[in-house]
Amino acid sequence: MPARRVSDFYRTALVTGASAGLGRGFADMLLAEGVRVWGTARDPARLDDIASRCPENFRAVSLDLAKAAAAETTFVRAADEAGGAFDLVVNNAGYGVFGEFAATEFAVWQAQLDALLTTTLRLSHAALRGMRARRHGCLVTVSSLAVEFPLPLMSGYNIAKAGLAAFCESLDIETRGGGFTVIDFRPGDYRTDFNQAMQTASPSAIPGHARRIWQTLDAHLRAAPPPARAAADLRRALLRRRRGVVRSGSFFQARLAPLLVRLAPAAVRRAAMARYFGG
Repeated sequence: MPARRVSDFYRTALVTGASAGLGRGFADMLLAEGVRVWGTARDPARLDDIASRCPENFRAVSLDLAKAAAAETTFVRAADEAGGAFDLVVNNAGYGVFGEFAATEFAVWQAQLDALLTTTLRLSHAALRGMRARRHGCLVTVSSLAVEFPLPLMSGYNIAKAGLAAFCESLDIETRGGGFTVIDFRPGDYRTDFNQAMQTASPSAIPGHARRIWQTLDAHLRAAPPPARAAADLRRALLRRRRGVVRSGSFFQARLAPLLVRLAPAAVRRAAMARYFGG
């Protein structure tokens, strides 16, 4: 009996933020599995290499989470091209902002929450309407292990990811029996250009304690596994028809640390996190 492929369950997919990092890994994995992929990026030229490699199965889509109404319109248009609805949607796009909450203009945090949380929910709303009508599909929301281990000096990112995780938990209960599934995909550190793309002052301009935190975050990303591991974890979850929380990352981050958190008192957990980041 031939091995099952993701395309046995999902023939079409949309992946946001497909030009680099985890999004690129997800798109490459789905294409290798025989899925037709619509990949988004703010600059679709960054997707030209995938489009030239897979001209029949890949469509580059220009989409910016900062432009909510336009993003939804673009999503609906792409879904129409896919036959009216996508079988699989991977909400992956996002970005980090590094800085002290009170020292950073609130408009910066507002813009991040609008893009990462509100626009992602808007796209999910459109995606789920199509899935519900067909009683088929899977919505994957890439939150983060920051839901369980909030990152210092990244308040907006933590809030957005925690909100997306709560959204997934609500949907998991709400949609049971509807014929489609919801996955809260929680990656830990991966070797991507996340830090290089993060909004912040230059590392040399970050003062004292904050600089130590930045250096710790950067060191962890440099030593982390490649995005292909996250793609393999998502592939496994899709083939097993998983739903709910799927953690991904190193053994310590994705397996051991969450177990220790469940067993340790909150005060101990906070002290360990502070020590972990040089506090």
